Amino acid sequence: MSPLPRDGATLSGRDRKGRTLRIARHAATERVVLSVWQDSSCLATVRLAPEDVVEMVAQLTRTLLPADDGHAEAMIN
Repeated sequence: MSPLPRDGATLSGRDRKGRTLRIARHAATERVVLSVWQDSSCLATVRLAPEDVVEMVAQLTRTLLPADDGHAEAMIN
């Protein structure tokens, strides 16, 4: 099993026991790595540049806001 991120965090999934999202910062490559784990197996990884992380947070925020609320979109942009 890969060690947990030294510089990052883990989030437990709510839909499947043993599913986690690991978030790790890799200073040497200036990337944030998101990896999906099932127990001790890594299922997928995505390496993001800093500007990609900013876009991802914006998209996550948009996803949580009501789609039909016109002023919510203006608050993000």
